[in-house]
Amino acid sequence: MQITRSQQQGLTSEQAAAARQQHGWNELPKPDQISPLRILLRQFSSFLVLILMAAGGIAFFLGEVVDTIAIGLVVILNAALGFVQEWRAETALETLRSMLSPQALVIRDGREMRIPARDLVPDDLIVLNPGDRVPADAKTIDAVALRMDESILTGESAPVDKAKSDDLMTGTSVVAGRARARVFATGTHTAFGEIAELTGSLGQKQTHLQKQLGTLATQLGIAAIGVAAAILSIGLVVGRDTVEMLMTALSLSVAMVPEGLPAVVTITLALGAAAMVRQQALTRRLQAIETLGAASVICTDKTGTLTENKMTATEIWTPVAQYTVTGTGYDPSGHITRNGVKARAADDTVLMTLLRTGMVCSHAQLRRDGHEWVMTGDPTEGALLTLGYKGWCDPGAEITDEIPFSSDRKRMSVMADGVIYTKGAPEQVLAICSEIISENGVVALDETRSGEVIRAYEAMAAKGFRVIALANRKNQSSSLVEKNLTFLGLVGIIDPPRPEVVAAVAAAKSAGIRIIMITGDSPVTAKAIASQLNLNVEQAITGDALAALSDEELRTTLSQPILFARTRPADKMRIVAALQADGQVIAMTGDGVNDAPALKQADIGVAMGIRGTDVARDAADLVLLDDNFATIVAAVREGRRQFDNIRKFVRYLLSSNAGEVVAIFANIVIGGPLIFLATQILWMNLVTDGVTAVALGLEKSEPGQMKEPPRPMNSPILGWGGIALIITFGCYTGGAALWVFWQLVPVDVDLARTAAFTAMVIFEKASVFAFRSLRSPCWQIGWLSNRTLIAALFVTIGAQVVAVYWAPLQVLLHTVPLDAAHWIMIALLALPLIIVPELVKTLWRQRPE
Repeated sequence: MQITRSQQQGLTSEQAAAARQQHGWNELPKPDQISPLRILLRQFSSFLVLILMAAGGIAFFLGEVVDTIAIGLVVILNAALGFVQEWRAETALETLRSMLSPQALVIRDGREMRIPARDLVPDDLIVLNPGDRVPADAKTIDAVALRMDESILTGESAPVDKAKSDDLMTGTSVVAGRARARVFATGTHTAFGEIAELTGSLGQKQTHLQKQLGTLATQLGIAAIGVAAAILSIGLVVGRDTVEMLMTALSLSVAMVPEGLPAVVTITLALGAAAMVRQQALTRRLQAIETLGAASVICTDKTGTLTENKMTATEIWTPVAQYTVTGTGYDPSGHITRNGVKARAADDTVLMTLLRTGMVCSHAQLRRDGHEWVMTGDPTEGALLTLGYKGWCDPGAEITDEIPFSSDRKRMSVMADGVIYTKGAPEQVLAICSEIISENGVVALDETRSGEVIRAYEAMAAKGFRVIALANRKNQSSSLVEKNLTFLGLVGIIDPPRPEVVAAVAAAKSAGIRIIMITGDSPVTAKAIASQLNLNVEQAITGDALAALSDEELRTTLSQPILFARTRPADKMRIVAALQADGQVIAMTGDGVNDAPALKQADIGVAMGIRGTDVARDAADLVLLDDNFATIVAAVREGRRQFDNIRKFVRYLLSSNAGEVVAIFANIVIGGPLIFLATQILWMNLVTDGVTAVALGLEKSEPGQMKEPPRPMNSPILGWGGIALIITFGCYTGGAALWVFWQLVPVDVDLARTAAFTAMVIFEKASVFAFRSLRSPCWQIGWLSNRTLIAALFVTIGAQVVAVYWAPLQVLLHTVPLDAAHWIMIALLALPLIIVPELVKTLWRQRPE
């Protein structure tokens, strides 16, 4: 159907409804991750959980109801914890979306009306004013001094001039001027939507922790099945009872698999995620922060991520003096200083004239909203307005005539109170000046003085500043004519780094993490910001130069101190992929839709929660709720702490299980009765070890943790050192428990089993001190520094005492009371598990480096 329409009246309601039937709503499809069923099913994908479910099935088949219930509860607890955390993250993102209720000013039925942006259709006529966000891809049909902020798509911080018949992209913002535009694309057909689809085409990635835990689970599962099958076969061959051997095989397989591990990992990560929310970082998937702790490279956008995305006047040059300006953004509480002394317009005629010109030649507005200053209008004009207030200057003039800024003229002039005020590009302002201010008043602008201006301009531009020239003159007529003006000076403006980023960058570098800036902004500006952040950059590579590099050349280039400027979304993905191919663990930060594909491609994507687009947040693993780059460093520290603690309690749990396996296996070889029953093993693995391991996961970061380089990408959770540690502890605890058992077998089998069972629990509690740090002795980190662990030890040992003396648990766990002599024997055997590791680590720390 061909729609006829008026350039003035736009579509009718009927035409809009018909177009919506054809083109759909002006919105992007919501991501699949929000499905609660998918999140729930994801909790059962771990191989360790599958092994637990299989063990529960075997226990049920053998009629072991207690074992079945215990294993089932562990599986359900693990799934519930993981589901709750991930669902909370997804709903938090949905809340962020709902806070953004985009509206559009549209001409329908011949009149202006404000409607939800999702109701727009192709051929709608929209009206755009300063501060508006473009709700759909559109082509201007008229435009007056229109300037657009396209940083959300391109990364370019400077506004872009637009004229009649120019394209306006979804998500970009009007910073100055006004326009009417005809919508030509909505929803997924916009440039915004195409990048969102590119992001969606990348599949879900597995974190390194998921891969390592999966590998560990597979190895443990195969070993458990193999050992259980071997024991069952041996027992049947030598003529042992079939049911007894089935129970023994089940007990051994249960002993080998750390049933509490999935729950402990999930609880530890959930607690870490909760801690990060308090530090303004929302973890969308539990393993995300741990992966960030392994990051060796952070690829970061510049605009809005490293910088404030608020243009700020930083330097002033006049033929009379030079000034520096403190403060960033649109907060006018900063100062203008000259030679270290505060400068006020009332005391400096040259400064007052320059500041007044910048304030009058402007349509920007500045207002206070609570504790924040909000600027409406062109960012450059906002920076000059803020600069004037910092110098205590009052514009106090009403514009009576204007020649607006255009991309051809590159300057703007207004007339107010009989004075012409002009600002613009230095070469364009110089072209209409015949005089220049000096220490001796106004003098002729000759070639020498013009050369001084040009050299000052070039020096400021080399620092990455956007340089604005200012001029004025008293007008002798009623018309505004741009000629014979007096040149006043230059103002250097830049989008400054966030105040906290300098320290965050230094902390990341101290931790051995490389930072690579990838921006759509100009190379000169990018290098200037890199210099202010103390980033080591020798070369800026543009998107065009990047496209000319082969993959091998790109990998070689990436080994050098560089940054990337004028990049496109596909460039960011290619850079991330090249770094990953070189074995690096990549974190990518960003906020714009142009960042989303790289956020998805990276090992961990970090999106900004306030300024970030829905597409960026949906693609990210971690969302910074305060848009604070420094929060990333806190997340890296938390990630390293989490991985260290996961290694600690994995080794602790496996050492405990190894002791049980050694005792069971050796006892079978000897030919004695069952040393542990399946219910007793589950009690040790789930109740006592599980609680202790969770407390172990709360150990604080060790000193110097952020001074060490990132761990290698293939760094295992265990490693050969960990395996040796597990075998050592397993042999001692298993052998000691077996010795206790055989000391009492002649007296009573139930008593012997109870003593061995209790001994193993006490041994496992004593050995936890050895795993609190893999490097430092407890006397150095503080015996009582982890109060949660001390409480857990009291609780679990108390639970074991109850299990030995309380009748209901005696029936459930087949225990009998122990006397004082038994407890003393167990305590003496437990002492070496505390003393020996402390001595070894103390001696190790005193060795020569």
